[in-house]
Amino acid sequence: MWITPEEVLLANALWVSERANPFFILQRRKGHGKGGGITGLLVGTMDVVLDSSARVAPYRILHQTGDSQVFWSIACGSSRKEITQHWEWLEANLLQTLSIFDNDEDITTFVKGKISGIIAEENKSKAALEDEDSGKFREAEQKMRKLFGMPDEEKLVNYYSCSYWKGRVPRQGWLYLSINHICFYSFLLGKEGVITNEWPFIVVATSSTNIPVSVRVSTRHTEHYFSMFLNVNDTFKLMEQLATIAMRQLLDNEGFAADRSLPKPCKTLKNVSALKRDLDARAKNERYRALFRLTQDERLDGHTDCTLWTPFAKMHIVGQLFVSNNYICFCSRDEDLCQLIIPLREVSIVEKADSSSVLPCPVSISTKNKMTFLFANLKDRDFLVQRISDFLQRTPDRLWSDGHPLALIGHSVSQSEGSPGTSPLSSSLPTSTGSAGDPAQRRHYNSSLPTASQGLLRIYQKGDPEDLGPKAKMKEESWSIHFFEFGRGVCMYRTSKTRELVLNGIPESLRGELWLLFSGAKNEMDTHPGYYAELVEQAMGRCTLATEEIERDLHRSMPEHHAFQNEMGIAALRRVLTAYACRNPGIGYCQAMNIVTSVLLLYCTEEEAFWLLVALCERMLPDYYNTRVVGALVDQGVFEELTRECLPLLYEHMQELGVISTISLSWFLTLFLSVMPFDSAVLLVDCFFYEGIKVIFQVALAVLHANMDTLLGCTDEGEAMTILGRYLDNVVNKQTVSPPIPHLHALLTSGNEPPPEIDVFELIKSSYDKFGSLRADDIEQMRFKQRLKVIQSLEDTAKRSVVRAIMTDSAFSIEELEELYVLFKAKHIMSCYWGASSTAAERHDPSLPYLEQYRIDLGQFCQLFGALGTWLCGTHTATLAARLFRLLDGNRDGLVNFKEFVTGLSGMYHGDMTEKLKLLYKLHLPPGKRGDRSHSGRHFVVCVSEVKDYKYYLRMWAKEKEPRKETIKDLPRMNQEQFIELCKTLYNMFSEDPLEQELYHAIATVASLLLRIGEVGKRFGNGNGGRKPNGAADAPAAELPRPEKEDPNGGSGPGQSLVCQALAEAQLETPPQQTSDEEVKDDTSVSSYSVVSAGSLQCEDIADDTVLIGCGGDQQRRGSTLDGDWSITFEQVLASMLTEPALVDYFEKKGDIQARMAACKMQRAVERQVSSSSDHELAQLST
Repeated sequence: MWITPEEVLLANALWVSERANPFFILQRRKGHGKGGGITGLLVGTMDVVLDSSARVAPYRILHQTGDSQVFWSIACGSSRKEITQHWEWLEANLLQTLSIFDNDEDITTFVKGKISGIIAEENKSKAALEDEDSGKFREAEQKMRKLFGMPDEEKLVNYYSCSYWKGRVPRQGWLYLSINHICFYSFLLGKEGVITNEWPFIVVATSSTNIPVSVRVSTRHTEHYFSMFLNVNDTFKLMEQLATIAMRQLLDNEGFAADRSLPKPCKTLKNVSALKRDLDARAKNERYRALFRLTQDERLDGHTDCTLWTPFAKMHIVGQLFVSNNYICFCSRDEDLCQLIIPLREVSIVEKADSSSVLPCPVSISTKNKMTFLFANLKDRDFLVQRISDFLQRTPDRLWSDGHPLALIGHSVSQSEGSPGTSPLSSSLPTSTGSAGDPAQRRHYNSSLPTASQGLLRIYQKGDPEDLGPKAKMKEESWSIHFFEFGRGVCMYRTSKTRELVLNGIPESLRGELWLLFSGAKNEMDTHPGYYAELVEQAMGRCTLATEEIERDLHRSMPEHHAFQNEMGIAALRRVLTAYACRNPGIGYCQAMNIVTSVLLLYCTEEEAFWLLVALCERMLPDYYNTRVVGALVDQGVFEELTRECLPLLYEHMQELGVISTISLSWFLTLFLSVMPFDSAVLLVDCFFYEGIKVIFQVALAVLHANMDTLLGCTDEGEAMTILGRYLDNVVNKQTVSPPIPHLHALLTSGNEPPPEIDVFELIKSSYDKFGSLRADDIEQMRFKQRLKVIQSLEDTAKRSVVRAIMTDSAFSIEELEELYVLFKAKHIMSCYWGASSTAAERHDPSLPYLEQYRIDLGQFCQLFGALGTWLCGTHTATLAARLFRLLDGNRDGLVNFKEFVTGLSGMYHGDMTEKLKLLYKLHLPPGKRGDRSHSGRHFVVCVSEVKDYKYYLRMWAKEKEPRKETIKDLPRMNQEQFIELCKTLYNMFSEDPLEQELYHAIATVASLLLRIGEVGKRFGNGNGGRKPNGAADAPAAELPRPEKEDPNGGSGPGQSLVCQALAEAQLETPPQQTSDEEVKDDTSVSSYSVVSAGSLQCEDIADDTVLIGCGGDQQRRGSTLDGDWSITFEQVLASMLTEPALVDYFEKKGDIQARMAACKMQRAVERQVSSSSDHELAQLST
């Protein structure tokens, strides 16, 4: 690449000059390429350890004039080919021009200006993303691609200097983290160390606090330890992000897409790529959204330190102010002290207050509900106020009219089109049949439909709602006082007092309101009016798999509660679940959603319950309710890890019984609602909406701790589950005045004496006392580690399911099928992110059966065929692979799944001679005739005069649908053109076989025999009025008479000439890579066999050491035409092949798939070695 001219004082230090002219010198760095001795080894080691090769490429071009001792570096290159192109350009375009100048200074000025102009032109044509990266970083990216043999599509995110521990010896080198790979390279005293792993195959990645601090990366077969990082936390966080992106791609097919809307930095960062900035921004956004329970489309604009005046405490609280596109948020340094969320839609005034020594740089923010918030100690107050003003001008209330309930939705959809930050909420709305811009054509939700306009508990509450117990009244009074002091609604101050009130239980009258507030669902509902009504109408009348599952579970949702013993409750539940299935088809419906939603409907309206369900499924319980309940399995693993840390003795015993994995799944999926009395479990839901998932872990640990002594005495799984079930069934809420709702787990109670009751408030208090130190950050860290294990475990399950499904239809062993599946999946994954012809979404659909999830296209199939196939035909291999791909692609979608792939390989490796020849035969037939059976002879005809019973037609229909094994008689006939292609394929297949001479003679003999058979069949067909009798067509080759009249030269007509031409062309084909002297054959022979004329194809005239390659000259070949009436059958081909022992031995020989798979696994290493070969080898490969 051309570089900005830089002055070089010592031109020959650590460099070797290879070319020179009066104005330029081409140099190679010592230690690169062959030779160099001890000096080269030391320089190469220094380049790797000190990363000088990232700044100084192995080749460079210097500019020098006259006797000057000052040189100017103008170009560098990572390979000889690249630097040679620059050198040739200089010689062709500048040498003659520079010879005209008389002054050396003018020459130098001209060269520097010319190179700067070239660089400026190149920068204009480069992508914007590349322009953001520094020159040093781009050089490091090029170095990574060269070292590890990766294409330009592979983007480097960052690289770090570190040590790799191999045994007890560290190897200093560089760790490269790209979007799809983690790579390490070291070079010490001539010894090279290379590690390359793909993120989807990482099982564990952990950071240890040992000395030295290290990062452990584990795959299925190896473990790697890296240490001596300058910032190990930054490195590990980036590893977490990249591994999570890879897992997300495996889980739900979400590939990585760079965020093009990030603001450009004011200056180019030295060692930070645009992708690294993107990932850092994503991480900050995720933490911000999780902290304040905001929607997925919310993007943090910035944050700053400040203080907040709290009127309830009469003091300033130190914390951070966060500003995003729709919210202003504050969090105290101590998170429990104060938290505040101010939606911009609620803001009425933002102004700068008067500064003083007590209150420096204050900003006052007033809301529509007459609340005022005072922030102070702001570093850049003017900029902050300007940013808030800009966001306020873009808020929906200031741009859109509220006249139509769907106005917000329509505008948000149009605004989000084409932007990377598209709101999933808006884009997921199904399109109406009318025009989106015409409100009159939109469908409206029918208000006459029965709907739950308030919580079902209020509608079906028995007794006087005013007849509350004293404790319930005290709770309501406490919340009223809290609202008066701290505010009410979305702008309420959230403090430790708020948490205390939540832990004591939320009054039933306030439960729906506060659930919406604490979960963040209130914000989504307020910003999307009419969205739920539109979804309900669009979902009405649909019949999908999700709706069928919903209908099946409707009457199983809290059947003991009277609110769901009538049509109104069931209909409300149906509408909420079907609306969410319509909104999020990726999840659709999952069991346990009905239980949670039914509880939400007891305290909320339908629309409120819908938005709470959205918050649960998409933010608070991520991936819990997809088809494989991955989120619940991840949290189950987290719970096991917490049990091992907090209750080690109990953990070991429970693991022996296998109880933890059995009990915890239902606890997490239903938030204890299915295993605990309703009045008690709903208090846990209160805590969950305020605290998040940590409270569920705390309570689960407290339950195990309370039963530890009893559980340690259990001897089997059933006994332990009975103990825990009985305990949970007797967790009661002693403060409730409503009649107890019977619980299904009451059946577990046995014995004459009832078990003691456990107060749910005591259980919650105990969980906070014993396990309250658990933090959300710790949970997320453990979730990351468990997510890797769970995804890989699910992938193993998929592999085993696929292998079991096809093992009966394949002759490969289980171990071979599993290895083939890994190779097939790796090719699929690689094709998804390295520029495949079809998108990843088309290739991988997690909702499909395991057998259909991974598919490859023609390009990847050809690569695997070349690596694993036994029928390799040199340059003809790609053509044969394409024919096999079209044969296996039964549904003609351009993709082949694993079963189809194994079917093709199995025929090549384990089929007998008949099966292999049949496969080859079918490969050379037109796509519409490959094994298609004609059923015209089996179609039944119904006579008008005879009326058959319906059972007769059912039997005939069943007979038609009954699969029938394909026989050789079902294969269609092959014409002369197809036969010529078959001969050409066979000829190429034998080119690398040790017995190629015998095989060449045998195929020439068979070709001659089959040509005569075809001629005889044609004559018989012509003699019968153009019809070919079955007897003649299917007669064995040995019984067919020879033609009565032959060509004077011994041939059999133009058909033989065409076959001769095809064989000659096939024989004379040589791969273009064979250019070295060792691969050139002797001049006295062509490919080590004799040349004979085309005058004879008769088998008795062919000598033992000859084979036909010519057909009497080019003019005769061009004059030959195909015989349209000539054809043969597969039986004739098979019978002819059986006459040659060499062909029989070749096709009966079994292939070694293990050796092929081992070679395929080493292919990446070979590519890397080629990419870093010596300059001489690279020059040869490039020619």
